[in-house]
Amino acid sequence: MEQTGALQKLKSGFQSSFWVANGMELFERLAYYGQATILSVFLRDHLKFDEVEAGQLSSIFGGLIYFLPVFAGALADKFGFKKAFSFAFFVLAIGYFLIGSTGMSAFSSWYSNTNLFPILSIILIFTAIGGSFIKPSVLGTVALTTTSETKSLGYAIYYWLVNIGGAIGPLLAYLVRDSFGIEFVYFVSAISCALMFLITLTFYKEPAAKVDEKKEDLVTVIKNLITVVKNIKFMFFLMLFALYWIVFWEFFIVVPFYVSDYISPDAPIELILSTGAWTIILLQIPINRITKNIPTPSAIMIGFVFAALSWFILYFSQITGITIGIGLIAATMFTFSVGEQTQAPRFYEYLADLAPKGQEALFQGFAFLPIAIAWLVGGTFGGWIYHNFGRKEIGQPEIVFLVIGLVGVTGAVLMWIYNKFLVVKK
Repeated sequence: MEQTGALQKLKSGFQSSFWVANGMELFERLAYYGQATILSVFLRDHLKFDEVEAGQLSSIFGGLIYFLPVFAGALADKFGFKKAFSFAFFVLAIGYFLIGSTGMSAFSSWYSNTNLFPILSIILIFTAIGGSFIKPSVLGTVALTTTSETKSLGYAIYYWLVNIGGAIGPLLAYLVRDSFGIEFVYFVSAISCALMFLITLTFYKEPAAKVDEKKEDLVTVIKNLITVVKNIKFMFFLMLFALYWIVFWEFFIVVPFYVSDYISPDAPIELILSTGAWTIILLQIPINRITKNIPTPSAIMIGFVFAALSWFILYFSQITGITIGIGLIAATMFTFSVGEQTQAPRFYEYLADLAPKGQEALFQGFAFLPIAIAWLVGGTFGGWIYHNFGRKEIGQPEIVFLVIGLVGVTGAVLMWIYNKFLVVKK
């Protein structure tokens, strides 16, 4: 009887919109990571951009989809989560379809005799605007549809489902690319988002707490954002953390180029890049248990060290003549993921420690800014170094691996200096 009562109490701790929002997040991540794993190869090998141009286009999309939530979250708060979800999935469905259409023979007349770079830039910006509303709306729904007893579990469920989407999306993308063609991966992403648009209209209900809360005017929202930006130490911390995410996103920029050039154009790039998500699904809980007593600054440093180590594995393999195959690249992603699981849960704790009293929630809203900066810089950076050193015509991929690894080392050193001399101890 006690067990039944506990289960009933747990069930009552989540409103129905919690499950709807998190289910939609799973399918949104499935759509995003499915296309993200093949984006750089789609742009270079299918649309015939060079590595620098492909990196620039990746930067536009990836950077904005993580940068704009800082502002999209404020608008979602003002107009409500249901409207935000509806707008987001409607725009994403159209955007993903348009991206894929640039590579489909059926729509070749749309783009014939045109410069595809500015057209794709506009499409990617349009798609990113829609996608930027998803995460603040999901996280806001979790906050308002859980109780104090279930909130922690609610965020754990959210994180779990994000990674399930991140694992299944690339698998589905590989099957679609292998059976129909790389351009149709975007068609599947569009269908996924179109279905979530219908789910939003049919099943999602605005949380009661959201309906009742007082809405802040846009002037107040802007003032709050300026308050955060004026905190120099906090912004410096975020800039340092962007180095970590640059190292991460290069897996999605450089690795597909390398696999296509040096292993095989038909190799399962999508499955390789899903290694991190599967590692998190399987190991997050035991790693959390093992590292729970490690101080937060130390846990973050471990994440930086593992990030650099993952690329040095590829570097030393290349210069010593060890064959770099699919298994070794998957091992590097596994290495990075172990570090990620050590630092990621502690990152939010670190933000709370840095935030002045009364600004905790405001500071948490900037958690995705380092990821955005990393995408904005990392796409162009990765495309440039691969174009100049990694291409098969040049044949120096070890330089690419070394440079990315050194970015991780630089981040680790700067983070150590920050922890030692700059952070305010509490």
